Amino acid sequence: MLRTLVSFLFCLFPALALGQVPFPRLPPPIAAFSLEDKDWSIEATTTPKRGPLYHAPTPTSIPGARVIRTIELKVLLETNKNIVVVDVLESKTRKSIPGAVWMPGAGDGQFFAAETSRFSTALERLTGGDKTRPIVFLCLSSECWLSYNAALHALEAGYKDVIWYRGGTNAWTGANLEWKKPESGSW
Repeated sequence: MLRTLVSFLFCLFPALALGQVPFPRLPPPIAAFSLEDKDWSIEATTTPKRGPLYHAPTPTSIPGARVIRTIELKVLLETNKNIVVVDVLESKTRKSIPGAVWMPGAGDGQFFAAETSRFSTALERLTGGDKTRPIVFLCLSSECWLSYNAALHALEAGYKDVIWYRGGTNAWTGANLEWKKPESGSW
């Protein structure tokens, strides 16, 4: 991909190829941003990961849902005002992507009937009861199972357009994008 980019730049700016203009130096990729695609060879599963260790490498896919990357999410947020974004990381001083609703604990892998009902009710409120409305789940990074679990819970609740943002706020911040304090999604 880099070779293609360099060739493209040389076609557009022949002075680069002739050495008349120094080749622009790109900043090194920020590790958190580059880890959103990291493949640790973890198998995708339809069973939520049970705690207490939710900080671990995740699969690159999720059955029944789609995975979105940082740039794709940024474009989606700019073009679709109907999207719901849910941040499930459990942190008292949390900042997240703009427009996110904070639902700490929604990514717990040990939901019981009461939590399942509360979660479904909260999603119904956020989506206006529209189970086809796109919902994005995120947490910290590609090494956090909380958003994966929450996406599985949403699928189980019957939501049809479930999106897992695997890179989480680390990738969002690593891409140098704006972040804000999320609104509470009290559930």
